[in-house]
Parts: sequence; C-alpha cells; structure tokens
Amino acid sequence: MIAGLSTWARALRVEQWTKNGVVMMAWFFSVADASQREIVRGWESFLMAVAMAGAFSLVSSAFYLLNDVSDYEADRLHPVKRNRPVAADLISRITAVRAALVLFAVGFAYPALVVIFLPSRTTAFATMLAYTVMQCLYTGFLKRVPYVDVATLSAGFVLRAVAGAAIISAYISPWLLVCTFSLSMFLALCKRKSEMEVAAESRAVLKHYHPGLLKFLIIVAGLASFGEYLVYALTSKMGERFPYLWITSVPVFFGIARYAFLAWRKGDVGRPERVLLTDRPLWIVLIAYALTAVFVVASRSVVGGGFE
Repeated sequence: MIAGLSTWARALRVEQWTKNGVVMMAWFFSVADASQREIVRGWESFLMAVAMAGAFSLVSSAFYLLNDVSDYEADRLHPVKRNRPVAADLISRITAVRAALVLFAVGFAYPALVVIFLPSRTTAFATMLAYTVMQCLYTGFLKRVPYVDVATLSAGFVLRAVAGAAIISAYISPWLLVCTFSLSMFLALCKRKSEMEVAAESRAVLKHYHPGLLKFLIIVAGLASFGEYLVYALTSKMGERFPYLWITSVPVFFGIARYAFLAWRKGDVGRPERVLLTDRPLWIVLIAYALTAVFVVASRSVVGGGFE
C-alpha cells in the first residue's frame, strides 16, 4: 500500500503543488490592506483560498497524468523520464486517464459549489475553466512552440493569482499580476536553459531555442520582474499605505540575482520548486523578505500611533 501511494505521489507530482501557492497571493497582500480588512477577517477567506489552491493542485495533477500518457513513447526512450510511473508501466495509461478525469471532477467541484452559494464569485470558476482550456491547448500543441510554451505556463500562474483573488472577492494590483507573469517567465526560461545544457533531448521544442536569445530573455524577464515589483511597492494602494514597502524589493532583487547566478553557472534549475527548498542563499533571501515585510508593517503601526 505504501509503495502504491508513493507511486501515485510521483505520478501526480505532489511536490509541485507548491506552485499553487500563488493562489494565496491575494489573501496574503489583503491582510495588511486596510481597505480589505473585512474581506480577510476571521478564517473563512483564508480557508476558501486554501481550498482553491487545493483545487488547482488536483487539476494540475490531472494534466501531469495526461501529459505522461501523451508522451508515453518518448518518455520510455528518455534516461530519466522512463522512470516515471506511467512510462515505467507502474500505472497503466487507461488508469492514468481515469484518475485524471476523477481529479478534474473533484477539482472543479469546489469552485462550482462556491458559485452556487455565492454567485458573485463566478469569476473564480471561470478562471479555473480558462486555465483548463489553456492547459489543454498546451498539452495538445503549444508545448511544441518555442517561447510560446513558457509564455503559456507563465499565464497559468497569472490565472492562479486571479482565481485566488476572485474566490475571496479581493482586489489584486495589476502590477502584481504583471510581476507574476514576468517572474514566471524568468523561472521558466531558466528551466529551459538548464534543460538545453543538461538534457537537450528531454523536450523536442528545445531544438528550436536559440541559446543567445534565451539568455537575453532571461535577463529581460529578471529585470522586468524586479522593476514591476518596485513600481508596485511605490505606486500601489499597498505602497501608499506602507511608505517603506519599497524596502522589500531589496531581497526580491537578490533572490532574482541568485537564481540567475545558479542558471548561469549551469546549476540544476530544471525544477524551481526543488531549488527554492534546497538552496540556502535563497532561504536567506526568503527570510530577509519576511523580516523586511514585518519591519514595513511595524513601522506603519508606529507612525500611525503618533510618532510621525
């Protein structure tokens, strides 16, 4: 039974569910926003956002299974991917398809129920539906179109963020959405660079990527991510409420720089979720971001208390 669970965990890419933490972004930034204090009061909005992240996790796992079924023959010839449960015949293709359908049904059940009881939050269901259609197009042919493939994956993160805001009726800054897209592009392009250097045969689309252009786009996406976050910190409603919010852009810059350094020295950045969990300098950056965020909120409280 344990082996079976382990096999399914690998097939569903459970470790990649961390990507769906983007759904929580609207709730996170609403906590310190006075204009949205009523929205995030208590546990209801938090639990709704967590449930939406869980729904996206199930749907994304369904697509992982369908991708494995679609790439079955190619994966069996790959030195690493041939060990995936579907390629290794530990899970049959028909079983994988059936499991994917069940995951779709369960994943869509939550936003559908929310719409029934809270019709004003239909956008959350519509966003997940748009994400599903886009992933179908990606699985069908977009994953074989250079540069469009990473743009599609990045758009998926934006839709996650939008769904997270819609499910709790929260406002999310357009600058944060733009930054989410750029940062996702940065990570995806770094992943493609790593794949080209480590296992160029792992994706057919890699034959159509130009190394020089890829490096240029990584730099552009990294700088754009930092610049957009800085604009958000300086000009958004949150920036107006917290004048020192721009300080949090410092660890953001070093985080992007650290990741670019790993990509440039031919480090294994093919799996961003693993890098974020294992690279100590990036952990320091995350801790620094948390500490600066606490400082920003605390300084606002002091100023609001009469020390201005």
